[in-house]
Amino acid sequence: MSRHVVVAAFLALITGPAMSQSMPSVSEAEWSLYSNRFVTQEGRVLDDANDGISHSEGQGYGLLLAQIAGARADFERIWTFTRNELLLRDDGLAAWKWQADETPNVTDINNATDGDILIAYALARAGAGWEDPRLVEAATRMAEAIGTHLTFEHEGQLLLSPGVTGFSAEEREDGPVVNLSYWVFEAFPVLAGLAPNTDWEAIGRSGVALAAKARFSDRRLPPDWLSLAGEPKPAEGFPAEFSYNALRIPLYLMRSGMGDADYLSGLRDGMVGDNGQLDLIDLTTGDVTEELTDAGYRIIPAMIACVVDDVAIERDLLTFAPTVYYPSTLHLLALSHLRENYVGCIE
Repeated sequence: MSRHVVVAAFLALITGPAMSQSMPSVSEAEWSLYSNRFVTQEGRVLDDANDGISHSEGQGYGLLLAQIAGARADFERIWTFTRNELLLRDDGLAAWKWQADETPNVTDINNATDGDILIAYALARAGAGWEDPRLVEAATRMAEAIGTHLTFEHEGQLLLSPGVTGFSAEEREDGPVVNLSYWVFEAFPVLAGLAPNTDWEAIGRSGVALAAKARFSDRRLPPDWLSLAGEPKPAEGFPAEFSYNALRIPLYLMRSGMGDADYLSGLRDGMVGDNGQLDLIDLTTGDVTEELTDAGYRIIPAMIACVVDDVAIERDLLTFAPTVYYPSTLHLLALSHLRENYVGCIE
């Protein structure tokens, strides 16, 4: 099937409310607060807690939130920077790291699979919602590249590599290594419409299965980086922690509708500290390595509690006020999902 036919078919078939909602689930005011804080005039999304670098993940999140908010001009601004500054590889994937104070600005040409997925997914949503074949064409190229270069089979499962290089069994003694927070579950049905030669449903199943199996310490939580050499275990060379990557696994599961209630409840119980904060955990010792009190982190277990057990969400978590890039991004993604699917949790 030619790419032109795929694009035409995708535009004809994708008509769901998530891509064309009449009332944006991220408000104009919220997007303005976010973009004024984290998006530069040239469309670079700033990770202000990480020395102000930009990366493919941030560009993907920025594109997705701009699309959800209906901010087309801002979307185009972010996409122009992403296309011109990160899509420099010859395989259709994005370089992951960009620094303003370095020459050249791209300081790591390797890709980051979650960034590529987020970019392709946001382009597809925007192309469908705004009926723009140009964006769907770009999304299709990226979806095909992800399927070609970043999927692999291991012990009967189709999996995602975190990057083109550095994570395979040939490159690491404890390889393959995966990062379960790179499974952006809600994107896979959309990518399937763009790149049907890849079994995206199988990738989704493998992520759910590994997440259910990879639970460590008395908190029963997944690590950021997981070795699949033998029984799953925290990967060597990375802190054996439930940390900033893995904390978004339940958010992605909930946004996709794939989260099992018992599993989500277990994650909530494991990640919440005595005072309602979100705990980062050393999975070897069970010790708390950091306590996160930002609303963008705390809303994740609060959303689980509301969706699964009908526990009211604290009112302060339902008002968006930007703090730093990462929790602010997660906060808007959580609020968007609640407004689209669980209105009772926010009333």
